[in-house]
Amino acid sequence: MNEKQLLQNAQLNEMIFPEEIEQRLGFDQIRIKLKNYCQGPLGQLEVDRIEFSSNYAFIQTLLLQNLEFKLILESGKSFPSTVHSNPDLHFRRATIEGSYLEEDAFQQIVKSLLTILECKQFFKQYHEWYPELVKVSSLITDPSSLIKNLQNKFDENGLIKDNASTELTKIRKSLQAEQSRVKRLTDQLFRHAVKEGWVPEGISTAIRDGRLVIPVLAEHKRKIKGFVVDESATGQTIYLEPAEVLEANNEIRDLLHAERREVIKILKELTTLLRINLPELYPSFNFLGFIDFTRAKAKFSLDILAEMPHLKAHPDLNWLQARHPLLYLSLKGKREIVPLTIDLTNEFPFLVISGPNAGGKSVCLKTVGVIQYMVQCGLLPSIHDKSSVGIFKNIFLDIGDQQSIENDLSTYSSHLKNMNFFIHQSDDKTLVLMDELGSGTDPNFGGGISESILTDLTEKKVWGVATTHYYNLKLFASNHQGIRNGAMKFDTKKLEPLFTLEIGKPGSSFALEIARKTGLPGSTLKRAEKIIGTELTGLEALMKSVAEEKQTLEKSKREIDQRERKLKETLAHYEALSSSLEAKKKEIINKAKDEASSILKETNREIEKTIRHIRENKAEKKETRKVREGLQTLTAKVRTSSMEVERKKEKIVEGDKVRLIGQEVTGKVFSIKEGIAVVQFGDLRSSVKLEKLIRSDLVDSTPIVNPARSMGVNVMQKQSSFVSTLDVRGKRAEEVIPVLDQFIDDALLLGQSQLKILHGKGEGVLRKIVRDHLKKVKQVVSLSDEHVERGGDGITVVVLK
Repeated sequence: MNEKQLLQNAQLNEMIFPEEIEQRLGFDQIRIKLKNYCQGPLGQLEVDRIEFSSNYAFIQTLLLQNLEFKLILESGKSFPSTVHSNPDLHFRRATIEGSYLEEDAFQQIVKSLLTILECKQFFKQYHEWYPELVKVSSLITDPSSLIKNLQNKFDENGLIKDNASTELTKIRKSLQAEQSRVKRLTDQLFRHAVKEGWVPEGISTAIRDGRLVIPVLAEHKRKIKGFVVDESATGQTIYLEPAEVLEANNEIRDLLHAERREVIKILKELTTLLRINLPELYPSFNFLGFIDFTRAKAKFSLDILAEMPHLKAHPDLNWLQARHPLLYLSLKGKREIVPLTIDLTNEFPFLVISGPNAGGKSVCLKTVGVIQYMVQCGLLPSIHDKSSVGIFKNIFLDIGDQQSIENDLSTYSSHLKNMNFFIHQSDDKTLVLMDELGSGTDPNFGGGISESILTDLTEKKVWGVATTHYYNLKLFASNHQGIRNGAMKFDTKKLEPLFTLEIGKPGSSFALEIARKTGLPGSTLKRAEKIIGTELTGLEALMKSVAEEKQTLEKSKREIDQRERKLKETLAHYEALSSSLEAKKKEIINKAKDEASSILKETNREIEKTIRHIRENKAEKKETRKVREGLQTLTAKVRTSSMEVERKKEKIVEGDKVRLIGQEVTGKVFSIKEGIAVVQFGDLRSSVKLEKLIRSDLVDSTPIVNPARSMGVNVMQKQSSFVSTLDVRGKRAEEVIPVLDQFIDDALLLGQSQLKILHGKGEGVLRKIVRDHLKKVKQVVSLSDEHVERGGDGITVVVLK
């Protein structure tokens, strides 16, 4: 395509420049990797069809499809294998009237159709999870009917079945009978020949030209009536077809021809069926290729740690932790790649990057190019999911040596032709990437021309990134609207690149420092400084000094931020702890007051009752003794309540052994959150308010007064009343589950190992409900029917852990 055609295309649609942009960016290597991930040729054809697009909706759909398949792979769900063959040749042959496909072709088509059906069933099962892929799947006709019609004609080996037609059944029965008769006669003659010593030792009957023959030593060939069909290489053994089986062999040959004619007839019928279904088959196999291709994209996404960014319909470039995918894969397992953070905005859409050689400028440029190109080709990029990626109508690239002997162009001339194209065809929806801008000619003239080019591009609000070493371009970026400087950071002490982009300041080339590190003589360097001049060396020194100070300030800022963060965390922790303790203190005091008030009221009532009782009974000794015993019981109760109030003040923490107040069963605290403790009582785990618990080590051996009125679960009462058989007959379905849950909880609390559920036989509805629910209880080891003489399947026997 010549330059004039390129200009015309640029005016009509989105455009990439140059034609070999994929080779310049390395995207051709990504295509190769995607093809290697594909399981069949249809997916590889889809890889070849990848095209750059500026259609926002189309790109968004492709990225979401890529993301959904990535989620499928990450979830570990079993997705059907998409191994397949290309059916195009078979389909083209099937379009010809009277033609037929061979059995192996149908075998390939059926396997592919089964894969398509399995894919549709997968997306039907998970239709809410993967909406974009489901949309594609829903457009495909269900191939179940065609699969069934084809499978009915073929056996497991992919051959036409004997019962594929009535005529074929008849032919194959006759063929089998004739072959058996020939085998029988030949074996009989063979045994006789062996007995007579006419057959070479260790040789059996053989097949030659489709006929069953007897191997005979050449000197004995006249002793058996028959026809010579073949002989050995030495001529010492001949293969005779006995005269007795000649007619039968001829009949077999005729039957084989008849069989082949009938098989071809069936294959023609099946090919006609295929021809009728071709309008549905083409989209189905396109779907199979699409799934194979999308799975390949998802596997590549996992390899490069790709994520779904925020996609914008307009130009935008705000990337976090961007990694060149090929560089990441090549360094994987060897060393960590330094991610790129870059931000181009409507206010500053252009960036000029400077810095030392081998500092990462060109890698930065290629990373921007390949990631943007990937996104607009529908591939998830290797950037953080908080990044924003916009859509550009055009991407123009000028990178590498583009010298052309055929067109008599030097490297610099080639660069200038590209710049001419950029200036005429770029707009505010174009991304321009230029490496080593202005290089290849006299620096004074190259720098001036480059500055003029940047002026044209920034006036047109073109988006772009350019790398350079020229000071005038750094100054231009510092003093003009719409363009900023960026520097590849450099460790000034170790004299090593850090491969980190810093936006907002120009970078130094550190040429003298690097030269000094390589070991150039000091006198040579001093002379170089004089040649360069004090102005440039002073500027270089100033930039170096600024870089060092910035590194020191950044380090100090990081340390201060870290200390402040720790201080805030500690302060927040102590404030929360103080508030919690104050609240608990108030809660304990209020509860103690309430309990004391309640006890005081009860005590007053008992005293008044006692006085009244004494007066009424005139202080008889017997009645007085009863009243005194009642007061003693009340005193003990008041003492016990006071002790419990004190005990509740002891803090309960995770891992403590506790009891429910008033109970003897001990459990272990699993976790505590917002005044609620999760306690493990045997196999049962319960949530209990802290106020109802007491540490086991604080409980003395004094019997608890009036346990029947204490808080919590009365285990002794449950033990005495528990029955290991639950009868749910006559209950409705919604009534069974709560009763069953309570029954299992009680059994676990009491340490029962085997239970019985009586649900009756009937239509089996209650049995199904009971067993389905019990299968979800992790403490249930097994479910089985009772012995047939004791109720059979009308009773479910439950074994607990």
